[in-house]
Amino acid sequence: NSDLRKLGVNLIPFPRLHFFQIGFAPLGSPAASAYRRVSVGDLTQQIFQAGNMMAAADPRNGRYLTASALFRGQVSTKDVEDEMLKV
Repeated sequence: NSDLRKLGVNLIPFPRLHFFQIGFAPLGSPAASAYRRVSVGDLTQQIFQAGNMMAAADPRNGRYLTASALFRGQVSTKDVEDEMLKV
């Protein structure tokens, strides 16, 4: 059991650089999920798109010191690792 503060401390070792920018994917209706199949690659690309960020900031204008992506459901670990290396 951890909280958001502990997550930030463990991800970024520099106290002045703890700025969370949260991306959410897929953004869509739960009713439409039966008609649309989304791959791990699609989800990974959507996480880092400016339209899916929960802040009014464009991720293409900054730099990432670290990133954490949480996937739910039946997802292959190998697929996740391969896609995260492409980012």
